[in-house]
Amino acid sequence: MKKLSARRRHPLAAVVVLLLALAATGGLYAAFAPAGKAQADETAQSLAIDEGKKLYTVGCASCHGTGGQGTSDGPSLVGVGSAAVDFQVGTGRMPAQQPGAQVPKKKKIYTQAEIDQLAAYVASLGAGPITPTEKQVDPAGADIAKGGELFRNNCAQCHNFTGQGGALTNGKYAPSLEGVSPKHIYEAMQTGPQSMPSFPDTTMPEQEKKDIIAYIKSVNGDETASPGGLSLGGLGPVSEGLFAWIFGLGALVAAAAWVAAHTAKAKKS
Repeated sequence: MKKLSARRRHPLAAVVVLLLALAATGGLYAAFAPAGKAQADETAQSLAIDEGKKLYTVGCASCHGTGGQGTSDGPSLVGVGSAAVDFQVGTGRMPAQQPGAQVPKKKKIYTQAEIDQLAAYVASLGAGPITPTEKQVDPAGADIAKGGELFRNNCAQCHNFTGQGGALTNGKYAPSLEGVSPKHIYEAMQTGPQSMPSFPDTTMPEQEKKDIIAYIKSVNGDETASPGGLSLGGLGPVSEGLFAWIFGLGALVAAAAWVAAHTAKAKKS
């Protein structure tokens, strides 16, 4: 009887064993699940880089070099980051049809998935500005007045105070910002394409970039109204003065000719 009593288990022993088993399972999951997810992400990134390299070899290497080191026909892409690729290829500026003072915006030839692959490959060549997320470029809740102040101080000299664009030197120009997506505006400020200076987060924080995007959309968006009637390109005194000279002075000349003609008739009669 004593031997049987010694072998008898405590009623809670099964519960303890079950809890230990669950804890062990959870520990194994915590140990292996994140590693598995990280490995899957790394594999997906490697595949994107491989596919991007194939696209780069066909469409970009002839100007930028087989390893992105640059040639006489195109600058180095080492360290430009994924944001520069997303902007240049996403706006159709790259691949360029021919070298020139400035590459114009045109219809893009790559899908967004292919652009992401190209960006992944170029980003692997050297650290640089990263493609922003939707949250980073969303102007909701931004300070439009502050954005207008920042835009006039940093951008209006080239792009005009309403973002209509303008001419620069040596055949270059500041393009119009009408219809440009918030992501591409943000990326342009990040990377400084062509003649534009760059505004990294150390110079212009993320919130200030969002403020500028909100201002541009308020003065140059699809629903922007012109309370003064014809905007005349939003060029201010340039177009307004030209309008006054051509139509205003023309009207005065016509009025003077009419008065002179009727005065001569009155004298004859």
